[in-house]
Amino acid sequence: MKLEGRGKLLKIFIGESDRWHGEALYHVILKKAKEFGLAGATIVRGIEGFGANSRVHSALAEVLSHDLPIVIEIIDKEERINEFIKVIEPMITEGLIVIMHDVEIIKYTKSK
Repeated sequence: MKLEGRGKLLKIFIGESDRWHGEALYHVILKKAKEFGLAGATIVRGIEGFGANSRVHSALAEVLSHDLPIVIEIIDKEERINEFIKVIEPMITEGLIVIMHDVEIIKYTKSK
């Protein structure tokens, strides 16, 4: 797949303990992005954060949270991102979907 030019960055903020049918939600979203044929996805585990419920989740030794923040970043064309959101939105019961940071895709290649 050749991907160049204008694209969008989708960011999804969820908790590490969030589940979809017993499986880690971040992993389900990653698998769905791959199945959907999106250009790529990265999952980042945060060290500390809070969301809509205002509970602080932290990796500090004295707290040892089992629900650290997870950020999933996906870049592709706007139309593909919009279609993908329709697939994953029902899975996210607590969290935040931030869409549509404009990005300029300079080069997207894979090894042969």
